Amino acid sequence: MRDSTAERVFVELRQAIVEGRIPPGSKLSEPVLAADYAVSRAPLREAIGRLEALGLVERRPRIGARAVKLTGAGLMELYEIREALEGTAARLAAERMSDAAIADLQALMARHRDEVAREHGQAYFQQAGDLDFHYRIVASSGNARLTRILCDDLYHLMRMYRCQFGMKSDRAREALTEHGRIVDAIAERDGELAEWLMRRHILASRRSVERRLAARNPTTTEDRS
Repeated sequence: MRDSTAERVFVELRQAIVEGRIPPGSKLSEPVLAADYAVSRAPLREAIGRLEALGLVERRPRIGARAVKLTGAGLMELYEIREALEGTAARLAAERMSDAAIADLQALMARHRDEVAREHGQAYFQQAGDLDFHYRIVASSGNARLTRILCDDLYHLMRMYRCQFGMKSDRAREALTEHGRIVDAIAERDGELAEWLMRRHILASRRSVERRLAARNPTTTEDRS
C-alpha cells in the first residue's frame, strides 16, 4: 500500500507538469517543493521517482531532476506508438465491450458533440480519465498489459503534449466525426473496421500536428526537434 502523502504529492505534481504550471525543462528543487506541498523529503522523492518512471521527469548527472522538455520528435514518436497500440485496443474493445459499456460510450460521444458545438468547432479538449475518448477505448480493451502501457506509461505524457502544444485545432470537427465512426464500428462489433478507423484517425492527427509544428518552427522540420 502506497503512502497517502506520497500519492497526493505524486498526483499534484503530475498535474502541474502535465498542465505546464511546472514548465518543461525546469529543475525540481526538493527544498522548494517540500515547502510548497508541505511534505518531508521522503514522500517527495517517492513521488518524483514515480514521475520519472512515467517519463514526465528526467534526471541528469550533476543537474538533478527536471520536468521533461517537450520536443516535436518526442511527440511524433508517441503518435507512432499510439497508432499501432490504440488500433489494437479499438479492435479488442469491439470484440469485448458489454452492450452497457457501448451505450455509455455513445452517451460520451453525445456529450462531446455538445461541447464542440459550444466551442463552435474550434476546440475539442477532453477531461482526463474516463471522460477522455481514447482512454475509455483503451480501458475497454480487456487487455491489462495494453491498458498499463497506454493508460499509465504513455497517457499522461501524451496529455502533457496535448495541453502544452495547444488545445485548439482546425481538426476539432473532423476528430469528433472520426471518433463517432469508431464508436459506430465498435457498436457493430466490427473489430477490423474499428482498428482501421482508429489507426487512420491517429495518423490524421499526427499529420496535422506535424504541419502545425513545421509552421511554428520551419527550421526544425527535418529533425522534428
